[in-house]
Amino acid sequence: MIRPSPHDREIWRLAVPAFGALVAEPLFLLSDSAIVGHLGTAQLGGLGVAGQALATLVYLCVFLAYGTTAGVARRVGAGDMRAAVRQGIDGMWLALAIGAVLIVAGWPLVPWLVGAFGASAEVTPYAETYLRVSLFGVPGMLVVLAGTGVLRGLQDTRTPLVVSVGGFSVNLALNVLLVIGLGWGIGGSAAGTVLAQTVSAAVYVAVVLRAARRHGAPVRPDLAGVRTAASAGAGLLLRTAALRAVLIVGTAIAARMGDAEIAAYQVGFQVWTLLAFALDAIAIAGQAITGRYLGASDTVGTRAVTRRMVGWGVACGVVFGGSILVVRPWLPGLFTGDGDVRGLLLSSLLVVALLQPVAGVVFVLDGILIGAGDGGYLAVTTLVATLVFLPAALALYAAGAGLLGLWLAIGVWMATRMVTLGWRARGDAWMVMGAVR
Repeated sequence: MIRPSPHDREIWRLAVPAFGALVAEPLFLLSDSAIVGHLGTAQLGGLGVAGQALATLVYLCVFLAYGTTAGVARRVGAGDMRAAVRQGIDGMWLALAIGAVLIVAGWPLVPWLVGAFGASAEVTPYAETYLRVSLFGVPGMLVVLAGTGVLRGLQDTRTPLVVSVGGFSVNLALNVLLVIGLGWGIGGSAAGTVLAQTVSAAVYVAVVLRAARRHGAPVRPDLAGVRTAASAGAGLLLRTAALRAVLIVGTAIAARMGDAEIAAYQVGFQVWTLLAFALDAIAIAGQAITGRYLGASDTVGTRAVTRRMVGWGVACGVVFGGSILVVRPWLPGLFTGDGDVRGLLLSSLLVVALLQPVAGVVFVLDGILIGAGDGGYLAVTTLVATLVFLPAALALYAAGAGLLGLWLAIGVWMATRMVTLGWRARGDAWMVMGAVR
């Protein structure tokens, strides 16, 4: 039983709305899939290919949210709200610049990107149409990431939740109108999502501009500040790329095992992802709170809140793992009637359940070190963990360990991350005090 702590209220005040926002985001593509699916199999396949390309792009650019959260939270902790808002605005200008570059660079690469995913001749034109139209939503998408980071740094996770739910609602309404009402097809679905993302970005801009007026922060681009935001995000970009490599390789290995294995892996991974959202919500609270305490040069407070968040990560991991074990006998039947897939999923869920306490520690410590601005260390150690995972996964695959072997390799990957992150957290090198790291 975890005893009450004075830190609990602020952790949950930030974590609960953050969880809602994290769950709301995937609904964009889910609502698109539900509507486009009525157009035909080829159209739905085109959405799947283009959506995967866009998801990869967003995943790699998540540093715009994480890096901005850490920098803004430090300034807040130091009591300099003007500089905090100014730093957030620099992050939003960087997001807009990256978005513009991606439109120009991505347009001629659309056929190559679609081809890289192995789309069939029937699916390809729909994937290219969706991706070309969606490129115009990338600046808005990235501004939303940076704007989310600004508000999290300002210790506000409720506004991002409201914007996420509102954006999903606008997206759903526009898709129904453009695809079904006006008959624009898959291009209408992409256009609806672009408009919804742009509206969401405009809301973030309005909120941040209001904060800038309140605290007297300039809003014009500051090249030095934009460069600082870019350099701060470099380590997080490498960290994220290493994480993405594990996800891609894991899927590729499962696909090569057979149809039953890839089906069971995808279901197991979706269960893992759902639980990851909940743990990531605590990590997001960790980013905001850690940055604020470090900015205030509060060593004792930083240590105390770190221990508390790790404790909650472990506790949530135990609860999640136990919940999986309870529903494990019945869960496979919700997804498939295939006996082979059910058997593979049963063994996979056992490993997923056992890994949840480890995941709780890893997610929380990752968030804490992001909040501390320790991106360089995270980049190196995540790469090390990935280099440990790759030979382990390939060796177990070659040995015929099957899907269970793949999940065990993921366990090795998570254990490596836990050890490296825990070792760092026990030391003092990450605890750089003051408004600027």
